[in-house]
Amino acid sequence: MTLPSQADLLLRIAEALERLAPPAPARPDFDAAEAFVWRAEKGTLAPVAKVNRVDLALLRGVDRVRDLLVENTERFARGLPANNALLWGARGMGKSSLVKAAQATINRAPGIDGRLKLVEIHREDIEGLPALMSLLREAPCRFIVFCDDLSFDAGDASYKSLKAALEGGVEGRPGNVVFYATSNRRHLMPREMMENERSSAINPGEAVEEKVSLSDRFGLWLGFHHCSQDDFLAMVRGYASHFGLDAPADAIERDALEWATTRGSRSGRTAWQFTQDLAGRLGKPLGG
Repeated sequence: MTLPSQADLLLRIAEALERLAPPAPARPDFDAAEAFVWRAEKGTLAPVAKVNRVDLALLRGVDRVRDLLVENTERFARGLPANNALLWGARGMGKSSLVKAAQATINRAPGIDGRLKLVEIHREDIEGLPALMSLLREAPCRFIVFCDDLSFDAGDASYKSLKAALEGGVEGRPGNVVFYATSNRRHLMPREMMENERSSAINPGEAVEEKVSLSDRFGLWLGFHHCSQDDFLAMVRGYASHFGLDAPADAIERDALEWATTRGSRSGRTAWQFTQDLAGRLGKPLGG
């Protein structure tokens, strides 16, 4: 084969490879929205035009954890030191709602000017967290990377990606990124997984320590517990007032308690579900 023929062949091979190669991901337009979802399969961020959230003032019975998270979020948004946060505990008590409400509240604060963005990463995509961090590192905004219902089952090694991305890797967490997660577990790992590791490890203490140290990557641990009857009724009254649901207060409270009893729990989620039912019966749209 002559040299020109070889050059022509190499050129055709190069052109074929270019056609096969996926295009480089488009640079995100962070002015398009204040919230995004990480699409791990494409390595891109999808803007969310309307975030599903409630106003911070409507979150009742979580005053202390609300104040701590809002303060941490505001410090971060203003470029001050802030911690990763793990919101753990009872289901339906507003863990994810608080994250979204805190971001929206601080984003409207003077001097922030909408530069605080919320980026959701799904639990099943957590191994792509380092790639997401790399994408956000040079962006001109500040980001809360948020994972809802985070936990790890036996045999799942993706927790190592989370550990490295948060603090332990060579690059570490970017200065313009903080990580917030919600979970029903305080230590993110099931107890039986830790006990199995302990029984089979050469050094049982170190095996368990590796699992527990994942939670240590979160400087802020915020616990959520089942609410009292008074807190539950305060949630219901808050929703009814906010949405202008005109009905006798004693009737609303009586119906709300009956609703909670039939569902076997009192929580923010139960209060919201009752509010939707009440609004429907009154023929009152809730908006959105």
